[in-house]
Amino acid sequence: MKHKNHIVGLFVIALLAVSCGGEDKKAVADTSPAVAVEVKTVSEDNSSPFLTVSGKVEAIESADISTRMMGYVDKIYVQVGDKVRNGQLLISVNNADVSAKLAQVNAGIVEATAAFTNAEKDYNRFTVLFQENSATQKELDDITANYNMAKARLESAKQMKNEVNAQLSYANIRAPFNGVVTNKFIDAGDMANPGVPLLEVESPGKYQVLAMVPESEILEIKKDSEVTIEIKALNETLPGKVTEVSTSAKNTGGQYLVKVILNKTNARIRSGMYATVQFPVARKTTSSAVMIPVNAIVNNGQLTGVYTVSQSNTALLRWLRLGRTFGDKVEVLSGLSPDEQYIVSSEGRLYNGVRITKQ
Repeated sequence: MKHKNHIVGLFVIALLAVSCGGEDKKAVADTSPAVAVEVKTVSEDNSSPFLTVSGKVEAIESADISTRMMGYVDKIYVQVGDKVRNGQLLISVNNADVSAKLAQVNAGIVEATAAFTNAEKDYNRFTVLFQENSATQKELDDITANYNMAKARLESAKQMKNEVNAQLSYANIRAPFNGVVTNKFIDAGDMANPGVPLLEVESPGKYQVLAMVPESEILEIKKDSEVTIEIKALNETLPGKVTEVSTSAKNTGGQYLVKVILNKTNARIRSGMYATVQFPVARKTTSSAVMIPVNAIVNNGQLTGVYTVSQSNTALLRWLRLGRTFGDKVEVLSGLSPDEQYIVSSEGRLYNGVRITKQ
């Protein structure tokens, strides 16, 4: 019995030793070097920031190439990325029926021409005979009527040929201007339908941004205004000018289309890039807003936050709900209070709990 109690006592002592050892381990101070950071204090911005909206870049000269006739595509002469010249043949659509009609029209023109030539000779001859009193007025009237009808039939045949040639132009589709093929929507052997795009051609070098402005701000946007355009994919800020302001939002859900032309630049702009347009219009704000720099924001999937400074002088990640972006600042709707400190930049990796030193 004593032996058993002795074993239990040793077990309790061992547990106490382990427990004390764990407490000593927790008490060890964090000896990792502190991260030097730059901090700012949250303040309310009472100024009226410029109006900033999102848009998309597109080429000023762009065309969806289609045809007015139905038929199978015989051949496609270009590929995506090819440069094309104005009038260059791009696609040929099967036009056997139109070619047959053209042959009939040509035959009709030959026949009408022969009839007109013969009628013209008779008209000239009877005109001379009538002047010499060798032909009656009735004979001259009949010959004149025959001549006019032959002339009308020849003109009709020629106009019919113009119609057939127009149909042939829809079978042989050509480039409307100098540019680059940016999209191909059909392959050889497919059926081409009237009005359905077959190719897309753009003329590079001149670009514009299409931006949608809410109805609460559209009255402040003026044509010919100088604006600033930020293209995030290129990390470029470029100047531009408002060229068109829509006067109706009937089909755009209360958003008004504004076109902004980009000034000539060497930036590697591509159609479809997203852009942010900053209009020189002071927005009317009824209350102060909490604004912080965009480069201080931390993104984690769908979450956005900022590192703040805790009471123990460590970094603490705070998740935020953000509003609109104005230039290089973003509005914080919730998550930060005035007079709180947040980290703008650091000289090392930040994570929750890391010690920091303020620069």
